Amino acid sequence: MSIFPNKLNTIAKITNSYLRSFFSRQKNKSYLLKPMKYGIFSGGKRFRSAIVVNTGKIYGVDFKKLIIIGSAIECIHSYSLIHDDLPAMDNDELRRGKLSVHKKFNEFTAILAGNSLLTLAFEILAGKDLQLSQNSKNELIKTLSSCAGHAGLAGGQYYDLTFENKNILKKNIINMQKKKTGELFGFCCESIAIIKGTSFAKRKKLKEIGINIGLLFQIVDDLIDFKGDSIIVGKPTRSDEKKGKATLVNLLGYEETINYAENLKKKIDHQIKKYGSKANDLLDSVEFILKRDF
Repeated sequence: MSIFPNKLNTIAKITNSYLRSFFSRQKNKSYLLKPMKYGIFSGGKRFRSAIVVNTGKIYGVDFKKLIIIGSAIECIHSYSLIHDDLPAMDNDELRRGKLSVHKKFNEFTAILAGNSLLTLAFEILAGKDLQLSQNSKNELIKTLSSCAGHAGLAGGQYYDLTFENKNILKKNIINMQKKKTGELFGFCCESIAIIKGTSFAKRKKLKEIGINIGLLFQIVDDLIDFKGDSIIVGKPTRSDEKKGKATLVNLLGYEETINYAENLKKKIDHQIKKYGSKANDLLDSVEFILKRDF
């Protein structure tokens, strides 16, 4: 586990390198490229790309293919953060210790930059760099579209905002967070099954693992917001409580939420260990999530 942060950092550097190369090859130069790059190169750990890589190791998928898919997912993730920070949504002025995109530029620029990163993800998957069959590419694009849209990430964000300052049942909070955060992690794992052309049952199991990883990631994020150091987090903490967010921490309390997270991790570990020693890096990814400072 001690070397895992180094592995994570290596994947982040290679992912960033690919994204910079992709940006440099954009033929149609526009002002939006500047805020797009500001939003996507904001110091994130590229954890979603790491999940793709570490799941791909189980099936021996070519590393370059994994980085390209991870890069597309990071574009989706960055778009969602840019939009989440907008005044109409979470109204956050800081992201990872820097001004959020709408504060650095302006609101309409942030909206358009986010939209452009969303579409760039599909441009990456459809491009020549990703050496896969057209059928595999089509399935990747179709599945990612579903995970990012009204049935996934966007739908989860809608409920996240709608649930504010309301008494929400535990199961509804979990379902919301599975959509908002879990679906994209689900695609990180499911994408490997798509590439390998596995059975529907195996594909479903990988997606479930990813969704649970995403749920764990979100729960730990909420724990960090509740008790984390704002300097380390890069933005003010206790914001969920102030905004009346529907989180397990606000519903169950801090200690009970830690217990829930630890039990969820045990469930994920049990699911992953079935894949043998090739899944060790994926197991370390889950361990890393829970060991983040909170």
